[in-house]
Amino acid sequence: MDDTSLAYRANDPAARGADAGDLAIALAKVNLSLGRGPARVHILKDVDLDVTRGEAIGLVGPSGSGKSTLLMVMAGLERPDRGSVVVAGRDLTALDEDALARFRGREVGIVFQSFHLIPTMTALENVAVPLELAGHDDAFARAGKELAAVGLADRLEHYPAQLSGGEQQRVALARALAPHPSILVADEPTGNLDEATGKQIIDLLFAGHAERNTTLVLVTHDPTLAARCDRVVRLRSGHVEGPA
Repeated sequence: MDDTSLAYRANDPAARGADAGDLAIALAKVNLSLGRGPARVHILKDVDLDVTRGEAIGLVGPSGSGKSTLLMVMAGLERPDRGSVVVAGRDLTALDEDALARFRGREVGIVFQSFHLIPTMTALENVAVPLELAGHDDAFARAGKELAAVGLADRLEHYPAQLSGGEQQRVALARALAPHPSILVADEPTGNLDEATGKQIIDLLFAGHAERNTTLVLVTHDPTLAARCDRVVRLRSGHVEGPA
């Protein structure tokens, strides 16, 4: 396959042919700026990127290169100024905010560096919330199974303040995986953890990816961690470096 044409395949019907169905994420000429007036900064610049279904990619690059912003575009949390964003077969630029929220609830699991747990809810309730919002009748049963899968069967009724950082991130991972998303995105998921605890989280992350055949997009500064992915995509100054 010609690497230089790969990034356009999802948006050119004549080019993509039968391979289009294999794409989980297809970005073409994505541009995004943040801020207003003189403070406005061009973050993403003509980004082209295809990610195959079931693939794990590591997004790496210097601080400020646009990694986290690109991840948010893929997850439907940021809208580009221009360009095409097709994720799980849906054109995200054509969806309104309510439709985007429903799409994320079905298709995208998100793990942040900060755990973003609801402090007034137990671990079980934190994992069950997105399932309830998606209309699952068995939300609490599924939440319990997901927490058990990350080793927290004995922490279901604990509140975030009663959990260690590693345990909180395991709750966040269980929450991300509970809806059985087709795409899992993680933004520096071990950034607030010590090395040993971080390794446990990463092992669980990759195990969830492999067992469920999710597409994984991982933002990291750690080259060793990125090397565990099927492919490494490098960003610099808002551009993808080399063929993506």
